[in-house]
Amino acid sequence: MEGEALRDHETMGPEGLALGEEPMVREERWKEIHRLHDQDGLPIAEIARRLDLDRKTVRRCLSQRAWRPYRRAPRSDTLLAAHREYVQARAPQVRYSAQILFQELRQRGYEGSYETVKRFVQPLRAAESLAERASVRFETPPGQQSQIDWGQARIHFRLQPAVVHLFVLTLGFSRRSFYHAALNERLPQFLEAHERAFEHFGGHTREHLYDRPRTICAPNGEGGVIWNPTFKSFADYWGFEPRLCRAYRARTKGKVESGVKYVKRNFLPGRAFVDFLDFSEQLLQWNHEIADVRLHGTTHERPIDRFAAEQPHLLPVSGQPSFRLEARFTRMVADDFLVSFETNRYSVPFTLIGQSVEVHRRAGEIRIFHAGRLVASHPELCGKYQLHVLPEHGPGALARNPRQRSSTPPPSVHGAAPWTLQVEVRDLAAYETLCTGGEA
Repeated sequence: MEGEALRDHETMGPEGLALGEEPMVREERWKEIHRLHDQDGLPIAEIARRLDLDRKTVRRCLSQRAWRPYRRAPRSDTLLAAHREYVQARAPQVRYSAQILFQELRQRGYEGSYETVKRFVQPLRAAESLAERASVRFETPPGQQSQIDWGQARIHFRLQPAVVHLFVLTLGFSRRSFYHAALNERLPQFLEAHERAFEHFGGHTREHLYDRPRTICAPNGEGGVIWNPTFKSFADYWGFEPRLCRAYRARTKGKVESGVKYVKRNFLPGRAFVDFLDFSEQLLQWNHEIADVRLHGTTHERPIDRFAAEQPHLLPVSGQPSFRLEARFTRMVADDFLVSFETNRYSVPFTLIGQSVEVHRRAGEIRIFHAGRLVASHPELCGKYQLHVLPEHGPGALARNPRQRSSTPPPSVHGAAPWTLQVEVRDLAAYETLCTGGEA
């Protein structure tokens, strides 16, 4: 490590620059050079004398139309040089922790010091911080993007503690938000909250931005994601494109995160709630009377006023039935060639066992498709845990029920074959005699 420090000392100039490198000129000094030359008409030699700079430096600054921050060329003589690409790729994943990176680099054969790693990580962390601050101000045109997120609130219903989940959908241009209370964050509640927001705004944007919730996507192990098939069907049905925040960059979703903070800080304090219904009604009233008409801190306009310019650009939803009533749902065919849909089960041809099908509900009918072809049609069952089987779908009752095949057959009666019982046949007059009290 002492040798590494010595090498650094030997190759550095008095101002912290490697020998042979051009000195860095800050933006204020660069502007001053151009002012003296363009407005005052001073020659390069005089500007260099006044600002105590080299004439080559002054000439270089004048040749630049815009100021550019100095970037030192990567060094190839440090112990960290061989690991440069690894550190640059790994740093965001460990939140720019120099300590973690140093530990991992030691396992990869790095023999340098922790301070060297720390110095290398500092500008990476600073650049990320600037990017995050800039991303909060990222603006989208009207009707282009919405941002969606959940928040949680610990409250009391009378004296009983409770947790309420707050769904927030914020339109990117107008900053108008829709707030909805739910008892959990599962997919059915998530999709229902979307549709309530669409109805509230009278339409929806072309893109929806999410912070990678596990209810709608999961990592595929290769840097991408696998969409939940029901959610993907929901997005296709309503015609919007789901997008995800960059990994480890949730602040690209800053507008909706501000909305979550706002509802917690402005709606919750000082309020009392009788029950969940009372909470929802108060939230709806606050949404209309407070949130929509406040002066927004970023746009300096009321969200409801900016919404007037955004609403014509939203994709309309009027007249389109709910996804729950009209959409197609992906299902796998079970071993008994039955497909489960909302707790009820419907049969399909037994040759589709183990394959994927799509269930489509429309006008009281359940229609099941495979590879785009209709393979089964059933009346929609009312209630729960019911069964509708068409005989032509299976090879027979015994094939459909493996438990019956594996059970022990009843003993034969009077030498009859298995599964066959001998039943005495009587004349109906015998039963009539019993009913009248006579003898058979």
